[in-house]
Amino acid sequence: MSLLDYLIPFIGALAILIVIHELGHFLVARWCGVKVLRFSLGFGKVLASVRAGRDGTEWTISAFPLGGYVKMLDEREGEVAEHELPRAFNRQPVGKRFAIVAAGPLANLLLAVVLYWGLFSTGSEELRPRIAAPAAASPAMSAGLIAGDSIELVDGDAVRSWQELRWLLLKHAIDGETIMLGVRSEGSQTLAERPISLSGLSIDEAGEDLVKQIGMAPYRPPIPAEIGRVADDSPAALAGIRSGDRVLAIDDRPVGDWVDLVRMVRDSEGRSLAFLLDRAGERMLVDVVPRTEEVDGQQVARIGVAVRDRPELREAMFVTVRYGALEGLWKAVRQTWETSVLSVSVIGKMIFGDVSWKNISGPVTIADYAGQSAQLGLSHYLKFLALISISLGVLNLLPIPILDGGHLLYYMIEIIKGGPIPERIMEIGQQVGMAVLLMLMGFAFYNDINRLISG
Repeated sequence: MSLLDYLIPFIGALAILIVIHELGHFLVARWCGVKVLRFSLGFGKVLASVRAGRDGTEWTISAFPLGGYVKMLDEREGEVAEHELPRAFNRQPVGKRFAIVAAGPLANLLLAVVLYWGLFSTGSEELRPRIAAPAAASPAMSAGLIAGDSIELVDGDAVRSWQELRWLLLKHAIDGETIMLGVRSEGSQTLAERPISLSGLSIDEAGEDLVKQIGMAPYRPPIPAEIGRVADDSPAALAGIRSGDRVLAIDDRPVGDWVDLVRMVRDSEGRSLAFLLDRAGERMLVDVVPRTEEVDGQQVARIGVAVRDRPELREAMFVTVRYGALEGLWKAVRQTWETSVLSVSVIGKMIFGDVSWKNISGPVTIADYAGQSAQLGLSHYLKFLALISISLGVLNLLPIPILDGGHLLYYMIEIIKGGPIPERIMEIGQQVGMAVLLMLMGFAFYNDINRLISG
């Protein structure tokens, strides 16, 4: 993948999330009768602008893209003509000011609901929640799980895909709970209960995958080493290998399945290999010289073949998950709510040292995820977009001065005490909020650089 494969999806995601956030502020401000002077995508020097709308709002694109703002008519930022005073933000009742500020983060959360709803309603192909043989001495093995088991319930919540299984395990692992799995073994008609402990697991984005720590991996049925497609001018084509050939052995070593074939070719380091083939019942021996190619920064030996597609094996691994319109909407709302609660819980545990600060991601890591999800397809990219939109919404609702949540805290205090907070206290709060925000950004960039160095 080139730099553009990461940069374009990242910029696209950033633009969508910022525009939605600021549109929330803009639309509610207009609904409350407040005049909007400028709607900016980005901060700093204005690169392009146009005026539109009954108030002549200036719509701009600015130089620094990591954010945006809506500038409203406000006496604290300049003189306001007497006839426009009723439309100034600072002259609005506290309830309206609260609604205008809260609308940005809520718009991001609403975007996540809409994206999830669309994905759940249209359906997507997912891995089945079926496990391979559990790792030795793992929580999964201690729970009595075996290869081929399907996990259908996690503490009473239905599981329809591997992605749902991961999500539910993460949600419970945050608190280190012992949970109950509903498990159906291969060929069984009954659902067995299996308690599994999730205590002592490390919730660390830079560390070992959580599901792997539990000892689980997706079930993959043995795939026969039968050739499906042979690339033109590939080492396999030059050696005379054809579609439909079955590989029985390589250098006199038996090939049990497709995984064996791939491993033996990759381990060859480009040296000549003797392939024993079965072609329509006739055995034949051919010599193949693998070609070394760079994949994800590593040199990998390949012969240019693809496995033969077997619908029955695909059926054993994948399931199409689709919900009705109302069920999909409810699930979208629940997914957004649970993700938001989990985000707040993780932030709290980071503050108290129960979860590593390595989980804070900066723009480099987000761009990496954007590029990877875009390569996997539209549904994966939209799921990434929904998750980042939730993160942006939750972050902006934190009671940190300078963020939307800080202003909402001021307004709540104003409602309780019956009057506005003194300007001096708000100025000190803004300085503290800026310091906290810079510290978080520092952690994020440090983690990004550390991930780049450590790989």
